Amino acid sequence: MSMTMAEQRTMSQPKDDTGSRIGMWLFLFTEILLFGGLFLLYAVFRSQNSGEFHKAAGDLNRTAGAVNTVVLLTSSLAMALAIAAIRLGKKQASVIFQGITILLGLAFLVIKYYEWSVKIGHGIYPGSPALLALAHGEILFYGLYFVMTGLHGLHVIIGLGILCFMLSSTTRGKISSSDFIRLENSGLYWHFVDTIWVYLFPLFYLVT
Repeated sequence: MSMTMAEQRTMSQPKDDTGSRIGMWLFLFTEILLFGGLFLLYAVFRSQNSGEFHKAAGDLNRTAGAVNTVVLLTSSLAMALAIAAIRLGKKQASVIFQGITILLGLAFLVIKYYEWSVKIGHGIYPGSPALLALAHGEILFYGLYFVMTGLHGLHVIIGLGILCFMLSSTTRGKISSSDFIRLENSGLYWHFVDTIWVYLFPLFYLVT
């Protein structure tokens, strides 16, 4: 049965994604408030214990932190390329770039797991006797370090779950050049996660 003119016009009209975009930005705003509060708390404690914060930061693995920064920035680039590709109707290229983004996200978690394992292996973890034996400022530093990097790591895990679903949807054709708002919103979330790390890295690894 042939379509009516009204149906053809409906199919040719671009989908209105304004609601989805606004909803995503509102969600990201609440996330900014969450991390913003933690950053403010960090600033207050650091101003009161600058010397001890500097000493504790010196024991972190700056190389691992720098590598993770490069990894996440590269993953953001790959995600942007995935969205650009699907906009142009290049499904296979988008799938490849989404896969690269996921692999880089996993690499970030592996490096972070290594960092945490080393600290825990030395008895430095929340509530540990070795941590409580340190100066007050160092205890505060490590408390914030584990809470903030742990919360960020949780966001990375959630982001990877979302990206895996997006990859599956793209492969099955549910995300295409005419309907890619879900992938675009997922990209916004991933860029937000990466941006948070860009702030965490200097705060904890480059304290002066």
